[in-house]
Order: sequence, then structure tokens, then C-alpha cells
Amino acid sequence: MIPGPTTAMVLAAGLGTRMRPLTDHRPKALIPVAGRALVDRVLDKLVEAGVERAVVNVHHHADQVEAHLGQRKDLEILFSDERAGLLDSGGGIQHARPLLGEDPIFVANIDSLWLEGETPALEALKAAWNPEAMDLLLLLVRRGQGIGFEGPEGFLLDEAGRMTHSTSPTAPAPFANIGFGIMKPQILDGQAQPAFSILPVWHRLQGEGRLHGVAMDGFWMHVGDPAARDEAEARLG
Repeated sequence: MIPGPTTAMVLAAGLGTRMRPLTDHRPKALIPVAGRALVDRVLDKLVEAGVERAVVNVHHHADQVEAHLGQRKDLEILFSDERAGLLDSGGGIQHARPLLGEDPIFVANIDSLWLEGETPALEALKAAWNPEAMDLLLLLVRRGQGIGFEGPEGFLLDEAGRMTHSTSPTAPAPFANIGFGIMKPQILDGQAQPAFSILPVWHRLQGEGRLHGVAMDGFWMHVGDPAARDEAEARLG
């Protein structure tokens, strides 16, 4: 196993509106897929990659998430409380900064699952991480190798692995971000508002040549709604 970050930020605070009615009485993080909760499947991947501590943000049915994850003993789990209000992707990570430390971290969405290819996806991510050349490295999937990569929007990669966002309707982008990455927490410092999207930070890093990507060779599944959950269950089963 290649050395990599030992701390991860797991984004689990969302309302899960597209997953209704499954999220009417429980959080999206605890939706079962083939008998195991989404958040546990994500944490399983992170533990396999060497993560020892995960910071999980909570909002929707927060008590349920805290009670469920309190049963895990294979890593340390800390909670970043957003009960008072959602802080969006960037604000959620920045709110958790006192728990995350200063070293590079994994960042993970809870609705992203995959079947491994020849090289475990997070091992490929760790192998490509170069803090001298990049501040954020995203795990990507090639078009046609996943569920949930529709439409033209996505990313281009140059020979050095630098990413460029693409929305061309005539030339569909070859890569999609799957919601996992390695980042330096400091890239979010200096934001004036407590709630903010991370996307403008991506755009800034793209302009600086510090936003990079690496493609997985597995099959990705974006579990964003009940139909996608059913399809992921069929593939995992």
C-alpha cells in the first residue's frame, strides 16, 4: 500500500432530496446498498487506503449518523456539526478545519461507489499525488465506465494531469469527477462567508495549474436517487 493521507473529510450533511422517499426518515448516508450503508461503504474504502481518522459532517438526521458510526471501531470518527445550517461543500470542509489538521487529506462524498479495476482506485490516487505540483487532485472516471456520467459536462486532462472544466455540447468531456480527492486544507483559508461552494476554489486552482486529476480503471456508480441505488445493488450483488 502506498503511503497517503491518514485523515479524511467525509461529506455526509446533505438533505438527500433526490433520494426521497428513502430519505424522508433517515439520512442519505445511511441508505443501504446491497446490505451496507452508503457511508460505511465509503469508510471501508478509506480504511483500506490507510485512513485512521475520518471527520464526518452531519445535519439531516444527524443523531442517526452519529449513533450508527459510533459503532465502528476500525478508525477514529469525529463529527463536524452543521445542525445549525448547511455550509455547502467548501464551507463544510472549512468548518471542520480544527479537526482536520494541516496535512493533506482525503475528501469523499458518500454517494460514490465503485467496482475496482486492476489498480485500486485510491491507490492510483495516492500514487499520483504530488504536493509540489498540485493543491487538489481529483479521482476521475472515463466516460462509459460508470453510472451517472450523462451530459456533455466534465473535464479534460493534459499530459501533466492538469484539469480543465468543459461544458462543450459538441465535444462531450472524456472524464467526470467522482467525488473523491486529495487536497491541501489550506486552499479554503481566507473565505469570508461561513457557507460557500468549493467550485470557485477549483476554478482558481485550474487557472493556477494546481488542479489535477487521475482516472480510475474501475466502474463507478453515482448513487444519487432510488433508481441508481437499485442499479448499484444489482452490480454489487
